[in-house]
This record gives sequence, structure tokens and C-alpha cells, in this order.
Amino acid sequence: MATIKEIAALAGVSRGTVDRVLNNRGSVNPATAQKIQEIANALDYKPNRAGLVLAAQKKKLKLGVILFSTDNPFFLDVLAGIKEKAEELAGYNCTVIIKQVAFGVEEQLKAVEELLAQEVNGIALSPYNDDRIRKCINELFEQGIPVVTFNTDIENSKRLAYVGSHYKKSGETAAGLLQLMTHGEVNIGIITGSSNILCHTERIAGFSESLKPYNDRIRIIDIAETHDDEFESYEKTSALLKKHPEINALYFAAGGVYGGCRSVTALGLKDKLRIIAYDMVPTTKALLEDGTISATICQLPKVQGSKPLSLLFAYLTTGELPEKEFNYVAVDIRIKENL
Repeated sequence: MATIKEIAALAGVSRGTVDRVLNNRGSVNPATAQKIQEIANALDYKPNRAGLVLAAQKKKLKLGVILFSTDNPFFLDVLAGIKEKAEELAGYNCTVIIKQVAFGVEEQLKAVEELLAQEVNGIALSPYNDDRIRKCINELFEQGIPVVTFNTDIENSKRLAYVGSHYKKSGETAAGLLQLMTHGEVNIGIITGSSNILCHTERIAGFSESLKPYNDRIRIIDIAETHDDEFESYEKTSALLKKHPEINALYFAAGGVYGGCRSVTALGLKDKLRIIAYDMVPTTKALLEDGTISATICQLPKVQGSKPLSLLFAYLTTGELPEKEFNYVAVDIRIKENL
């Protein structure tokens, strides 16, 4: 295996110069830097991981996390994964700063500013789908601060990687389940979080596209946005079902499942609707057990919380990019019988 000493000898420079180029530390003449990089690539140079991790301990790395603050209990499990990984990274002198913010661009941008003021080296972000957030991620990239998105992604940004569900596939899965679980005419009401959250819109896109071959008997009637709020979900699900009494199936594409299902029960429709939801929070599990929900699709929330920090720490200590850009968690379908 090639060493920094060998690369320095071949390039005719000091080992310190090679170290600065390979670890992006300090300024080096562009022509010299290119020569060093070409030699390193030719020799298939790999950094000493153990040494780099030890160096990271001296650096006192700081990682920031920004995720949505909602009453959706799914995020409690995501947060548990973040905290478990943070405790592990503390052993490497790495601090994790967590910020939970409301749905909104300004709230996320403010959180980024606060993290930058605390001199974080990298950020794990559950992004609001807006051009200003995309621009912010790209600016962070130019500043040498990597971003890993998790739980939901944002297109055409310079983020390092994404960790979370393959939302189009999970929407397709929900459509497949509904098609298998129903017969005759099916009229669907969709309850979602926000049209500004990419994962919510991708789920609905996958769901809608997969139902096209069955449009002769399965139709989407209307969509309500509830911002993952249980009270708002109760009110809007009630309004939706009163406005469209023909609805006999509900697809919860985001949070607000408990509030929406409470509405179903209050209206006396529990045994008249097929309901597909996501995640295995305690209230959803109870609704699955009592037959209110037909099936739920789980997405490993603890992994979504912990893996972004692992990817950021590895990149900041070794300089190596993640093996995969899209780090999808497994799709886990649960019905009453396999709880």
C-alpha cells in the first residue's frame, strides 16, 4: 500500500504538502496539487483510517442535526437513533447538536445559521422542499460543510447522500396492498402532511401511478393536507368524509394517523373503510390490532436517525464519499396477523 512518504518522493515535495492535498488542509499550488493527486490515484492510495479517526478526536468535530418538530411520534424513534449514535460518537470527541424546527423554510434556514455559529463541520438535514433550502445546501457544500439528507430528500442539490425510505416505492407498495385488499368500486381519500415535503409528494405520486391500471374500479377522490398534526388531521379527515360519503378507503401518506382514525371512529365508519398507513408507533399498532387500520408500512426510523451521522463522521475523518448516494431502508409491511 502506498504511503504519504512514497507519494512525496515521487512528486518531489514534502510530506506535509502531500498531507495538505490529500486531506484538503491548507493552500497548495494547483499544478502541484494535481500532480500529487494523480500520483496518489495511480498508486491507489488509501488513507489510514485508524490514524484519521485519532486525528478526528483531536479536531473535536461537531455535527448538526435539523429535523421537523411535529407531534408525529415517528420522529421520537428517529430522535432515539440520533441520540444513540451521538452517544457513540462522543467517544471520538465528536459533539452532535440537535435542532427540531417547525415545517417551514425560515425555520430551517435559521437553524442552519445557528449551527454555523456553533462551528459545525457537517449537517444532517430533513429538508423542506424549497429552492432556498437547495441553495443553502449548495452554499454549505462550497464552504466545505457536507450535508446528508434524511427521512426526506431534496432534488438537484449538492448534498452528500440521502438516508431514508424509497418513497415512490413505498407509495407503490401501498397501492398494491389496497388493490389486493379490496374488490368492487373503491373511492380513496388521501391524508398527507404537506405538498412542500418531497417524501409526502413522492409517496402520493407512486401510489397514484400504480393505481392507473385499476382506474376502472379504483379512483382517488380528494386529498387533505394536515401537516402531521393530529388535531388538524381529525378535523380535515372529518370534513373530507362528510364531503365525500362515497369514500370507502383512506391512504395516510404521512403523520396524523391517530387523529384521522379517531375521526373515522367518531363518524361510525370504522368497519366501512380500508385504511393504509405508515410506521409502527404505539397508536398505529393499537389501531392495527383493533382492525381500524388494514396495513401499515414501516421504515426503520432509528436507522434514519443514526446512519446520516455515521456517513458524515466517516467522510469528515477519512475524506471518502459514501459508497451509495441513496441509502434506502427496507420496506416492512405489517398487518394484524404478523405484529
